[in-house]
Amino acid sequence: SGIPKVVNLEVRGELVEGNIIKGFAEVAWCGGTPGKGVASWLRRKWNSSPVVIAGAEDEEYRLTVDDIDSSLVFMYTPVTEEGAKGEPQYKYTDFIKAASPSVRNVCITGDAVEGNIIKGVGEYFGGREGPSKFEWLRENRDTGEFVLVSTGTSEYTLTKEDVGRQLAFVYIPINFEGQEGESVSAVSPPVRQAPPKVTNVKIIGDLRENSKITVTGTVTGGTEGSSRVQWFKTTSSSMDGENGLEAVSTSKIAKAFRVPLGAVGYYIVVKYTPMTPDGESGEPEYVISERAVETLPPSLNFLSITGDCIECGILTASYGYIGGHEGKSIYNWYLHEVETDIGTQIPEVFGLLQYRVSKDAIGKFISFQCTPVRDDGVVGEPRTCMGQERVRPGSPKLLSLRIVGAAVEGTILSVDKKYWGGEEGDSVFRWFRTCSDGTHCEIRCNTTSSYMLSLEDIGFFVSVSCEPVRSDWARGPIVLSEQIGPIIPGPPTCQSLEFLGSMIEGQRLSFVAAYSGGERGNCLYEWFRVKSNGVKEKLSTEEFLDLTLEDVGKRIELVYTPMRKDGIKGNPRTIVSDVIAPANPVGLDLVIPDCCENNEIIPQKKYFGGQEGVGDYIWYRTKNKLHESALMDISNACEDVFVCGKTLTYTPSLEDVGAYLALYWLPTRVDGRCGRPLVSISDSPVAPAFPVVSNVHVKELSSGVYTGEGEYFGGHEGSSLFSWYRETNDGTICLINGANSKTYEVADTDYTCRLLYGYTPVRSDSVVGELRLSEPTDIILPELLRVEMLALTGKAMEGDVLTAVEVIPKSEIQQCVWSKYKKDVRYRWFCSSDEGDTKSFEPLPAQHSCSYKVRLEDIGRCLRCECMVTDVFGRSSEPAYAETAPIVPGIPRIDKLEIEGRGFHTNLYAVRGIYSGGKEGKSRIQWLRSMVGSPDLISIQGI
Repeated sequence: SGIPKVVNLEVRGELVEGNIIKGFAEVAWCGGTPGKGVASWLRRKWNSSPVVIAGAEDEEYRLTVDDIDSSLVFMYTPVTEEGAKGEPQYKYTDFIKAASPSVRNVCITGDAVEGNIIKGVGEYFGGREGPSKFEWLRENRDTGEFVLVSTGTSEYTLTKEDVGRQLAFVYIPINFEGQEGESVSAVSPPVRQAPPKVTNVKIIGDLRENSKITVTGTVTGGTEGSSRVQWFKTTSSSMDGENGLEAVSTSKIAKAFRVPLGAVGYYIVVKYTPMTPDGESGEPEYVISERAVETLPPSLNFLSITGDCIECGILTASYGYIGGHEGKSIYNWYLHEVETDIGTQIPEVFGLLQYRVSKDAIGKFISFQCTPVRDDGVVGEPRTCMGQERVRPGSPKLLSLRIVGAAVEGTILSVDKKYWGGEEGDSVFRWFRTCSDGTHCEIRCNTTSSYMLSLEDIGFFVSVSCEPVRSDWARGPIVLSEQIGPIIPGPPTCQSLEFLGSMIEGQRLSFVAAYSGGERGNCLYEWFRVKSNGVKEKLSTEEFLDLTLEDVGKRIELVYTPMRKDGIKGNPRTIVSDVIAPANPVGLDLVIPDCCENNEIIPQKKYFGGQEGVGDYIWYRTKNKLHESALMDISNACEDVFVCGKTLTYTPSLEDVGAYLALYWLPTRVDGRCGRPLVSISDSPVAPAFPVVSNVHVKELSSGVYTGEGEYFGGHEGSSLFSWYRETNDGTICLINGANSKTYEVADTDYTCRLLYGYTPVRSDSVVGELRLSEPTDIILPELLRVEMLALTGKAMEGDVLTAVEVIPKSEIQQCVWSKYKKDVRYRWFCSSDEGDTKSFEPLPAQHSCSYKVRLEDIGRCLRCECMVTDVFGRSSEPAYAETAPIVPGIPRIDKLEIEGRGFHTNLYAVRGIYSGGKEGKSRIQWLRSMVGSPDLISIQGI
């Protein structure tokens, strides 16, 4: 039928006050879907009808005090899911019994404040309550025990004696039959003083937007400084409690309040709650402003920066805007070296209220500037808020750490890390070498951020740890990188190459090379000298190079070729030095050899220090040998020290013989830089030279008188020896006995011979030198014949005979040589020729006698006779001349007149003769005849 039906209905549970009883129904659903039935409980008193128990509509029910001495009825109506209801069924219980008296949830209600009434309450259970007992006990401050102060009432009025003490309330339950249960107590908190109270509350200040207003009041029973104030706004000028009030602040101690924008046009209401310092509050008092809040031009009533001034910290700017509704206000952040400077704008946070502090801001001040702008575009005065401290760096830490580089020997591994926390200082790195089995050890002597893989790393894994260190030595946690490897051998490589030594002449230059690439073999080293024009000159293949003078002003190049032990050659690496500088000029040694007169002294010196320039040299002569201490101040050593030369070499003279020679040398480089002077003195005095004579020659003093001369050398000259020699035509040289002086007078035996002068030098100490002969003189001959004058006898007339007569000088020598050595006298005649104004003479051939007969052709000309005397030695004197006046014609005459012809009467006769007497004119010829035997001459007429 679908209508459910209750088959059986039971109530289970103990029927005692406080217990839970439950109804159970057995339902026949009759085809319907089982649903939830409707249950209810009813209470039935003795001889009365059941009454529904309000709220008891579940199958379970807790028995209460009202159920005591009553019977309960459980009524159940089955209902299917389809909504079909069956007939309700009832089940009655026996009468409910009361439980034993007890009490629970005992507590003290009311504020434990002096003057208040507190009440002890509890939930009685156990039938109807009878005359239960109540007790109040007060805490004893000294012993801590509670002492009874009141009984018989559950209320207690707190007195002054109770302030600061706890009170205990004891509840002893007793039922209506007088049965007493177990007592339960409750303890109050310490009793406080009476709460404060405030009166005469007023609002003081200008009721305008962003204006600061305060509330005042007279507080009794507490401290005004601890009272709390809350501000409200309302549209009404009157108030009705807190109705219509809108909070514009939280409850706080501050009595001042800045009027917000939202309060414009509203009345301000303040709630003043008086409080004691321990937080106890009194009844609040309310006061309302006399007029509504007015608006202001755009401005800021406060500006602040919140946040930690630390690197990467977020600073937030906040401000209070007043002056209408805010538009797009302008925000700027600035960095300042000092608080008083203008600051530098941070462009990346323009227009933002938050700024994440960057690394650049460390150590600087940060400020925020806000320029208020109202929504209608009106701009107010900007305002700046400066941070209270300089930006601190963050705690150092590493955000990432890894090794960069190939796992090949010789590769320089570097650390790629991301540091955070201020300016990084000298972070500490430690490199580790790890075997394949996991054991690892630290690589000593390397605490830098890079590491060159070496031979020892082959086959191992390498990792690095880093302890971040800030510039102020603050340290962060150590981070270990992932390891790389295993390390494989690299090609032979020179990782670094550096010169070792000073680039100065005389120094030994070596190098330091960092090799990688397996086990090192015999690497190659090549040293080159690089000239200024780039030309290279190979110097050495050793591991070092001694710098010499030739290297000064040039550069040294080293070519290092790495070589592995298995013979594999790597790429050469080259380094070039700076220009080699000369060493400081130094005189290493100065020695004066043995000194001898006229032998050039070349001192033995050793110079070092670049290209030697022209040094200073001073030679000193001293009679005494000076010691080393006096040598350095030789110029002031004593009075007998004399300067004798200022060149490197010196040739001792005669003055130096027997004296010591000292040389002062100031070594000087070619650029003029000087070193320390050196002074050296000869070991022995200057020795005289071996006596020699030079330039031995003969000089003629006068006719027949000669003197010998020579230049002596070799110390002081003693009694030198002189001799004369005669050299004949056949070359035989013989000594002329008795001729032992410097002068010699020629004898007759010397003629046709040559003279030689012999000079044997003898030194003052009797040392005899080698004989030196002069060159032979010319052949010794007597004085040359001279013609003192040549005279002509006869008239300068045609046909006359001119005779040359020589006049002999009257000197004894000439008289002698004319008498002894004249061989012949030669004559030559010359005739003048007229050639313009000059007069010249032409020789007359075949005229070699002392006489000359003047000829016709000589007329008008001058005649000259030349005379030269020749001696027996074939020498000729100087020619002597005599000259006539122009020749005049002679008296006409015929010489050698002859008649030519045969003595026949038919023969023709001619007359012949030599005419003289000028140019012949028309001479007359007269023929004469004579008879044979008759001296008389007869003129022949007609002829």
